Amino acid sequence: MSWEYAPAPESRETARLKSSYQMFVDGEFVDGNGGAFKSVNPATEEVLAEVAGADATDVDRAVCAARRAYERVWGPMPGRERAKYVFRIARLIQERARELAVLESLDNGKPIKESRDVDIPLAAAHFFYYAGWADKLEHAGFGSNPRPLGVAGQVIPWNFPLMMAAWKLAPALAAGNTCVLKPAETTPLTALVLAEICQQAGLPPGVVNVLPGGGDTGEAVVAHVDVDKVAFTGSTEVGKAIARQVAGTRKRLTLELGGKAANIVFDDAPIDQAVEGIVNGIYFNQGHVCCAGSRLLVQESIAGDVLSALKDRLQTLRLGDPLDKNTDVGAINSAEQLARIQELTAAGDAEGATRWSPSCQLPDRGYWFPPTLFTGVTQAHRIAREEIFGPVLSVLTFRTPDEAVAKANNTPYGLSAGVWTEKGSRILHVAQRLRAGVVWANTFNRFDPASPFGGYKESGFGREGGRHGLEAYLAH
Repeated sequence: MSWEYAPAPESRETARLKSSYQMFVDGEFVDGNGGAFKSVNPATEEVLAEVAGADATDVDRAVCAARRAYERVWGPMPGRERAKYVFRIARLIQERARELAVLESLDNGKPIKESRDVDIPLAAAHFFYYAGWADKLEHAGFGSNPRPLGVAGQVIPWNFPLMMAAWKLAPALAAGNTCVLKPAETTPLTALVLAEICQQAGLPPGVVNVLPGGGDTGEAVVAHVDVDKVAFTGSTEVGKAIARQVAGTRKRLTLELGGKAANIVFDDAPIDQAVEGIVNGIYFNQGHVCCAGSRLLVQESIAGDVLSALKDRLQTLRLGDPLDKNTDVGAINSAEQLARIQELTAAGDAEGATRWSPSCQLPDRGYWFPPTLFTGVTQAHRIAREEIFGPVLSVLTFRTPDEAVAKANNTPYGLSAGVWTEKGSRILHVAQRLRAGVVWANTFNRFDPASPFGGYKESGFGREGGRHGLEAYLAH
């Protein structure tokens, strides 16, 4: 018997979408000098809104406003008072959660059930968590008299727009810094609604500034002489360029970059549970996840059983309208990203790997790519070495734990990993040998604001989340 799901679309009217958006500087929404650009719905290629772009003069204006706010209001303010503002922001995100979830899915292409159940609740949770730290900084373990750094320039990616904004803003504000935030060009809308929320919370002017724009805008934020701290999440290539730009200056820097995570399944793992973890690890958010489990390392003796169960599970995934509550796989964020995915999967075909996708009808409009896995992959294949940032899984096998660790670590990245086994001792033994900032045990892609997140090697440095996330915003 085949069970079909009736359509269950969320109303796009909930998003309160505007025809145009301005940038947010010194507590007000103003026009930018960088020229307007269009934000597009990746599921339909429909233009959602026109957005004001910021240029270097706008960046200077925002940084000057942030400096005034830091010196006159936010820096001297007692932590217990700052906490009230951060807490209000968290509450307002919760109150406007449905609006934000629909807007995120329209602008980004991710399924509404992910933005509703993951992105927006985690964004609110980060503000709640750091509101609790604002008056306890001397107990965070970074000295008896920790002080804010000043003005933070923060550049965030398009894969988790609101959640990445929260990861950056919440600890910076709790520590007493002011912020200039540059959202991704393809997904600026929820960051601008977050600016509305800052207004609604009564945040003093200049404490948070939001500047939409392209790479030039981000470069101007990073290069500004009066920025004390740079935080960037995005591609390794851009992260390296920022590191070179900041080198030799007084600026503090944290980078959260790409990944090529290994999801390791041992022969004693519960296969059905592991399959759910594999699916969540690589097909969540269309694989647009820096810590995605894009390399499956499965012990040779169970490889056939795992692959059979995995293919059965992929047949049940529903691809389509991101606003439908039944959708599991949404749209690729942009035409540029879709072309990158197509290029690398074509390389997988050319290099002799075997491609498989479930039967899946792609919509006629928009940017779409089916859930895909490759078998017969070696460590020399591009699909096993390069970050695809899409719903594409490379499957490799191993025979011993030592071989699994060696293959998992054979990458320039080191952001995350997963281990599936019923033996706690094996989990601990393998985890301590993996060069990854986060190692999940019998789960994957689980986040908590109290837990630090970050990478090694070309995945960046510094940590976000937990008390560790405060350190990058404190002088001690």
